Amino acid sequence: MDSPQFDVIIAGCGPTGAMLAAELRLHDVRVLVLEKDTEPASSVRIVGLHVRSLEVMAMRGLLDRLLEQGRRRPAGGFFAAINKPVPPDLDSAHAYLLGIPQPVIVQLLEEHAVSGGASVRRGCAVTGVSQDATGVSVELSDGSQLRSRYLVGCDGGRSTVRKLAGIGFPGEPAQSETLMGELSLTMPADELAEVVRSVRSLRRSFSVTPFGDGVYRVVIPTGGVSGRDEPPTLEDFRQALRAVAGTDFGAHSPRWLSRFGDATRLAERYVVGRVLLAGDAAHIHPPLGGQGLNLGLQDAFNLGWKLAAEIRGWAPPGLLDTYEMERHPVAADVLDNTRAQMELNAIGPGPQALRRLFTDLMDFGDVNRFLIEKITGITIRYDFGEGPDLLGRRLRDLDVKSGRLYDLLHRGRGLLLNRTTHLTVGPWSDQVDHLADPTAPIDVPALLLRPDGHIAWLGDNQPALNHALSRWFGASPTT
Repeated sequence: MDSPQFDVIIAGCGPTGAMLAAELRLHDVRVLVLEKDTEPASSVRIVGLHVRSLEVMAMRGLLDRLLEQGRRRPAGGFFAAINKPVPPDLDSAHAYLLGIPQPVIVQLLEEHAVSGGASVRRGCAVTGVSQDATGVSVELSDGSQLRSRYLVGCDGGRSTVRKLAGIGFPGEPAQSETLMGELSLTMPADELAEVVRSVRSLRRSFSVTPFGDGVYRVVIPTGGVSGRDEPPTLEDFRQALRAVAGTDFGAHSPRWLSRFGDATRLAERYVVGRVLLAGDAAHIHPPLGGQGLNLGLQDAFNLGWKLAAEIRGWAPPGLLDTYEMERHPVAADVLDNTRAQMELNAIGPGPQALRRLFTDLMDFGDVNRFLIEKITGITIRYDFGEGPDLLGRRLRDLDVKSGRLYDLLHRGRGLLLNRTTHLTVGPWSDQVDHLADPTAPIDVPALLLRPDGHIAWLGDNQPALNHALSRWFGASPTT
C-alpha cells in the first residue's frame, strides 16, 4: 500500500471541519479538507455562539475578529424559549451570546486553517472508504483516490463517512417538521406583534423575531413531516404562515429558508479504527437552545490536539480514546435537554402545564442558572478520576501577570499555571508552557491545563504533577 499523502483528511468544510483543520495545523499535521459543494454557502443564516464556544475562540485568538462581525446578546432565555433574565455572575469573562452569520464563522475558520497550512478542495465528494492498519483510502466522486493516516467525518447529519464506516446512528426519527428562515415582512410592526402574541399563546414554538430593516427570523411548526431534503420555497412559507397565523405577514425577499425535523440521533461510536466522527455527523437533534453548531466546534476542539499527539508520536496510551469517552456523554446530555425542550414547547395541555411549572421553577435563581449553564456548556466536567471538583472542568479566562490567561493558549499547548516556586514542567516543555505567577487569581498552588483549557491536575506536589504530565502529554522524554 502506498504511503499516506496526508496525515488527516477531513470530510466537510463547515464550522466543525474548518475548526478541526486549524487545530491540527497548530501541531504541523498535514491536513486536507474535502468539501462536496463547489462554493461556500451564500445564505446569511444567523447563528448564536454560546459562552463556551466564545471561550474556545478566545483561546485561539479568534474572538476579536468574530466580535467585529457579530452582535452581542444576553445569554439568558434560551431554555425552551422561556424568557428569564441572565443569571448574575456567570463564571466566564465572555458571558454573552454572539449572534453572527454562519458563513462568517466558516470563512474565518477556513481562512485560519489555510493560513496555518491546511489545504481545502471544493467539489470533492467522498464516495468510498476503506482502512487498514496503516491508513485510510478515500475514493472521490471523480474516481480519484487519496490516502491518509486518519479520516474524520465532519460531513453533517447525513454523513457519508459515517455510513461508509458502518457506524450505527440510533435514535428517534422525525415526527414533526419546522420551517425556519430569514425574510422580509411588510405587515406593520405593532399589528405583527399582536398576531404573534396571539399565536404564541397556543404554539410556543412559533416565533417571528425582528432583525431590523424589515427583516425577521420566522420559525413555523408545520406538524407533519414532508420527507423532502430540498429547502422550502417562499410559497411554502406563505402557506405555512397562513395555516398557523391566518396571514403571511406580507412575506417576501428571503435571505435563506430551511426545514428541520425533530429527529434525535447519536452515533454508536465516534471512533472506528482510523475513521472518526465530529459535529452533526456524530449527533443530530432539534435546534432548541441553539446548541448544535456549538457542540460541533467543541468536538473539534477536544479532538484536534489528541489526534495531533497521536500523529506526532507523543500521545500517551489511550489518549485518542478519551475523545469518544468525553464527548459522547456531552452529546447525549444535549439530546436529552433538547427532548425536554421539545416537550415543553408542545401544544397539549400536559406539556403546557409542565411549561408553566418550569416557568415558575426558573424564578428560583439556582434553577435558572443550572439550565443556562447547561445550554452554554460551561459546566461540563470530564471524568479524570477521583479528585477535587475543579478537576476535569474548564478554567475561565483570568487576568495573569502577562495579560490574559487565554492569550497563552493560542498555540494549542498545555499550560502550567503556577503560584509556587518549586514546580516545573521539566522535560515536557516541548508540549507544555509554564507561567510562574505568584499572584495568579486561583485558589490552589498550581494547576495544569490541557490544550482545550480543561484542568488536568491541581496541587503542589512535583511527583503528582509529573504523573499528570505523563498521563496527558506522554512519557518523559528523558526516560
